[in-house]
Formats: sequence, C-alpha cells, structure tokens
Amino acid sequence: MKKLLTVIVVLGILYLIPTLLGGELMAQDLVPNIPKEGGDLTEGLLHFWEYTGFANATFGNFIMIAVGLFFIFLAIRFHYEPLLLIPIGTGILLGNIPFPAGAGVGIYESGSVLNYLYFGVTQGIYPPLIFLGIGAMTDFSSLISNPRLMLLGAAAQIGVFGTFIGAIALGFEVHEAGAISIIGGADGPTAIFASAKLAPQLIGSIAIAAYSYMALVPVIQPPIMKLLITKKERLIRMKPPRAVSKTEKILFPIIGMLLTTFISPSAIPLLGMLFFGNLLKESGVTDRLADTARTKMIDIVTILLGVTVGASTQASVFLTGSSIKIFALGAVSFIIATAGGLLFAKIMNLFLSEKNKINPLIGAAGVSAVPDSARVVQQEGIKSDPSNHLLMHAMAPNVSGVIGSAVAAGIMISFLM
Repeated sequence: MKKLLTVIVVLGILYLIPTLLGGELMAQDLVPNIPKEGGDLTEGLLHFWEYTGFANATFGNFIMIAVGLFFIFLAIRFHYEPLLLIPIGTGILLGNIPFPAGAGVGIYESGSVLNYLYFGVTQGIYPPLIFLGIGAMTDFSSLISNPRLMLLGAAAQIGVFGTFIGAIALGFEVHEAGAISIIGGADGPTAIFASAKLAPQLIGSIAIAAYSYMALVPVIQPPIMKLLITKKERLIRMKPPRAVSKTEKILFPIIGMLLTTFISPSAIPLLGMLFFGNLLKESGVTDRLADTARTKMIDIVTILLGVTVGASTQASVFLTGSSIKIFALGAVSFIIATAGGLLFAKIMNLFLSEKNKINPLIGAAGVSAVPDSARVVQQEGIKSDPSNHLLMHAMAPNVSGVIGSAVAAGIMISFLM
C-alpha cells in the first residue's frame, strides 16, 4: 500500500510541476546538469514527456475519470445495472486518458480502433442488435393475457413528449430536442438510435443520461410511488394472468411487427428486430438462434456499445452546458414518465369493476427499463403485502413500454428528418 501511495504521489508531482512553474515543463528543467542545446538524452526526455498523459491532461479529464470510477463503484457496490455501468465506466476512463492530437488512438480520430468500433453507435447498428436479444429473452404472455395493460406503457411515454417540449424551451434545436426526448422513455438503445439519426453530436451525452437513469430506477421510482399511491391502492390484488396458448405466442410477434411498423416505419430496425427475436424464441424450431441472440450476441454488443459510448465522453466534447441541460431534462422526464404511468393506472381504475381493478403500482413499470422497473414494482408491492406478487402483472406495461418508446422514436424521426 505504501509503495502504491508513493507512486501516486510521484506521478501527481510530475503533473503539477508545469503548473507550479507557470509554463510548459521542458525536459531540461528536470535534468539541469544536461545542456539545454543539443544532446540525444535531452531530446528523448522531452519527446517522451510530450507524449505522456501528464503533459496533455486537463482538469476536465480528471472530472470525467472520476465519473467513470463512480459508475464502476455503483455497479459493484450497489449492483446498479452492472452489465451496463461497468463497460460504460471503463469506456469513460479510456476516453479521457490524455493523448497528443494526431496519435490515432482517440474515438474521434479517423482510423483509430475505437473510431471503428464507434461506427456501430453513430450508424445505429448496435441498438437493433440489442433489441434482437431483448426480443429473444422476453415473454409477452402477461401482455397477451391482459392487453389493456399496454395502455400503461403508452401513458408512460408522456415523458418523451414532455422532454421534447422542455428541450425546445431550453434552446435546443428541434432535431436535438427530438433526440433528447427519447431519454424520457428510459430506453438506452432507442435513445442512441434516435440520436444517431437526429443529433449525432449529442450521442454521448444522451446515451450516458439514458443509461444513468435506467441504472437508478431503484432509487428514483420508489419515492414517486409512495407520493402518488395510497396504502389502500397498494393492497389491491389482481387476478392471476390467464394461460396463453402457443399459437397466441407465435402470432403476437408477427401481428405486433406488422402493426407497429406500419404505424411507425422509421422504427423498423428496432421493432422489426425485437419481434423477430421473439419469434425465434416462441416458434420452437429455432432454439439455437434464439439462444445465441439472447446470450452471446447481446453480451458482445453490450460490451461494444457500453465501452464506445463511454469513450465518446471525452472531456473536450462532453463537459459542456448542453450536457448539463440534457442530464437535468433526463431526470425530470424520468419522473414525469413514472408519474404518468402511475396516474393513468389510477384513472383506469375509475372505469373498472371492483374485481377487475389493477394495482396502480404497476403503472411505474410503463417506462421501458426492462426488467428493473418491474422488479421495483414487485419490491414495493411486497413491502405493503408480502403475499401480493406483482412481477408478472408489471411485466405487461414494462414490455409495452419498450414497444412504445421505439414507436415514439420512430415518430420523432419521421417528423423531423
């Protein structure tokens, strides 16, 4: 431990020396006995220093490195979306290691390895592949058995359109506002897909905001639930979902694909892959393909997406007033989306008979953070009644929220492009 601290102190001193001397540190200053003119050793030391991260670091780099470490801490210590936050946090570290311009290593430098990997983000390639995996691991039975719960997923999309209005009010250009608005759906891949089409320059900020709030679902949603849902409403017991036939499960992705893509053709890459993945799962004859889509493929794409999105947050690009506004809008939109689902569930109960009422808590699952928001609903329901299990019911608005956010993104793209 002492050796590690010694190394850190020495490195810190090396970085601070130029600042303390009020100018750029020259190799000759470190070795005063060597002549300042000529000498291979002097030139070598100077050349070495100019290519180190210490010579090129800025205060912004250290801020972003701290953010990356914080993401990794949240993932390991509190298990907040570790499959996302650890790749993103590591990417933030990689993207903010200082390097001299033209070194060919930065994510924004043409020809670099990270730049090639980032192509999948900027061209919207990774999000549809993520949706393919999500479709292959999703069971739509709860939604098929109780289709009216789809309305809760639609109601939560108020966060999308509320964010769009807020972004316009804060001075964002209309295409940027459209990209930012998808944060309100709490859907990282969809937010990236929309950003790639409408505002590529904001992909890093939008993606980090979307995934951050997805990871913080267990922190953000419970206080809103406690504020809007009464103790009596929390105790409502819902009928068990009816059994869904295999034929229904096979027909659902086919009908869903045709219906949603006819409504929102611009969302074909997302919705087409989502329902295709589900068809692979439910058909019963493509188990190998479904297994690959929901395991190996989605894991690889998640790694590439997380690392490259994180690396795109170079301090010089990310630390701007726009990024701060985007994060603020994201927080507000997520609260609005959650509240929209909860309140709409209460409104629905006004028109339902006593035996058919729904527990309003499941309205919070209308945001498309699958399956975390459904788990939060389950946990909050158990706190009020340990024998009242809401997870299966909550999955219906949860998966419909995924569909709803993709439809909303498609509508935004169609209107604005």
